[in-house]
Amino acid sequence: MYLTSEVKKNIFKQYGKSEFDTGSSEGQVAMFTFRIQHLTNHLKENNKDAFTRRSLVRLVGKRRRLLDYLKEKDINRYRNLIKELKIRK
Repeated sequence: MYLTSEVKKNIFKQYGKSEFDTGSSEGQVAMFTFRIQHLTNHLKENNKDAFTRRSLVRLVGKRRRLLDYLKEKDINRYRNLIKELKIRK
């Protein structure tokens, strides 16, 4: 499995306040980004996998809504997160 508990802890430790802070917007966006990258690579090899494509679209929408919330709440945290995750060009 690609998303083990150690990987989750590392992501939340790096982008959240601690490895146990799974509720922060930054940690959730980082987790969604990791999952989106994994599903994108999967779809490059299996381009007819409709269920994975649907899941990818839903994840991108969730991440977009969280980023919109974060931008509205605190623009500096939003900009730092975008820069760290390299989401935008």
